[in-house]
Amino acid sequence: MNFINKPVLFSAIAGILLSSCGGSGASILSTPIENIDKTPLKEAPLTEVEKNNWGHLDLKKDTIPGMSVDKAYYEIIKGKRGQTVIVAVIDSGIDIKHEDLDGVLWTNRKEIAGNGKDDDNNGYVDDIHGWNFLGDGYDEQLEFVRLVASGNTNDPRFNEAKAEYDKKYKDALGGKERYDQIYQQVSGGHTVLTDHFKKSDYTKEEVNAIKTEDEQLKQAIQVANFAYSNGLGSMEEAVKQIKAGVEHFTGQLNYNLNKDFKGRKTGDDINDLNDIGYGNGNVIPVKESESHGTHVAGIIAAERNNGKGANGVANNVQIMSLRAVPNGDEYDKDIALAIRYAVDNGAKVINGSFGKSFSPHSDWVRDAQAYASKKGVLFIHAAGNSSENVDVTPNFPDDNVNNGPEVSETTITVGALAPKYGSEVVAGFSNYGKNNVDVFAPGAQIYSTFPENNYETIGGTSMASPAVAGIAALIMSQYPKLKAKQVKQIILDSGLPLSTKVVVGGDPNNVKSLSEISKSGKMVNAYNALIMASQL
Repeated sequence: MNFINKPVLFSAIAGILLSSCGGSGASILSTPIENIDKTPLKEAPLTEVEKNNWGHLDLKKDTIPGMSVDKAYYEIIKGKRGQTVIVAVIDSGIDIKHEDLDGVLWTNRKEIAGNGKDDDNNGYVDDIHGWNFLGDGYDEQLEFVRLVASGNTNDPRFNEAKAEYDKKYKDALGGKERYDQIYQQVSGGHTVLTDHFKKSDYTKEEVNAIKTEDEQLKQAIQVANFAYSNGLGSMEEAVKQIKAGVEHFTGQLNYNLNKDFKGRKTGDDINDLNDIGYGNGNVIPVKESESHGTHVAGIIAAERNNGKGANGVANNVQIMSLRAVPNGDEYDKDIALAIRYAVDNGAKVINGSFGKSFSPHSDWVRDAQAYASKKGVLFIHAAGNSSENVDVTPNFPDDNVNNGPEVSETTITVGALAPKYGSEVVAGFSNYGKNNVDVFAPGAQIYSTFPENNYETIGGTSMASPAVAGIAALIMSQYPKLKAKQVKQIILDSGLPLSTKVVVGGDPNNVKSLSEISKSGKMVNAYNALIMASQL
């Protein structure tokens, strides 16, 4: 998962500093199609409750472009649990002890924990809650860096990879230098103000009330007001955000873009798909900062209405954890084997919130997607966060070669929506594509589970994909006789269309309709999907 596709952090100050098919004919009973574009825009800011749950709200009732999940539970599901559905999350490690996830874990009942044997003869020893294809590894290079480091000039994309490497390395150097300077100013200002107030949680009002001729204190006040004016509630938060920026660029230079770095720790041959059994059964994160998989799992299946944190989309799910996405680009071998593991061990839905622009063994992953499709398993994938048209710029994994015939009938690629209905409803970071992006779902500013019983708001198509995975699981749970390809078509057909133009890729000069930037031209809707599923 390269840094372009990592979840997008939504802080105004960080943004400034970074500069950076076919229909079933079933009727829909939710918002009438002819009225969607007449829905009034929500002018008031979202409340804290709305912010933490906006992806589950209803466009007609709340004027927020959510998926009508709450409405679906109140009016259709009404306490019916349905059948249990296993959802595999191919991602970073998941905190399986989290208070909102510990009750929704898949457990391999055929395996005896800790006996060091492959009891079920599936090729994996002690795989109790899934499998860890990364072993003790965490930091990794990006795929184009691996290609440049290989020196294989005969590779048809070598020159492209070299150009990408040169650009990204230069950008990372500049970014780190810029953030180092800003961090010194902000942390220094925070120290001065903390000394002045004898506390670190001082307020904006207290800062503005200071009367002083001390130049150092004056400068600290200016720095604080800059942070406040850019949407941060406190200097403590500013220091935290900017420190994260320093660590981000430092990590790029030390690991992601370092041609000499060797992150693989499993001892297998990455170019041999038959070399299996590497890794281990420990699916939890290896570092505190490894939070992505936990956040994704919570979007799908955080325990509903337990008075803690967030609600998942699906109410009767078991999460299978497949740790295969490092802090860098995933290996094609790990992804291909993870998909096959999920299918062979009972998953009906697979979520893949990862992606990269270079893929040396993309055929392995496509073959695995085709295998999942043949076995009736949905593979739901994030479109990517680089504001690009993925019909033109590749984003792997894909389920076709050069926009040709799809190898899978059950792959869904998802772009991200923002909580503001109207022309800015498509998240500026989201990739798009008439041929390669199927639907859009809430992905910006999503509140979900974080390791060690925490909860955080982050964004990315990584968050939109599990929202759709949750809906898919909900449909399969309530209507288990439906086939995976039917569920896919229901999700695409039952969404809310939007015929008015939207800003694409964050570029105000690039304005298109949803039907021009996705296959369905729709925003996913759980309420409508369940109605359509019941009619089938």
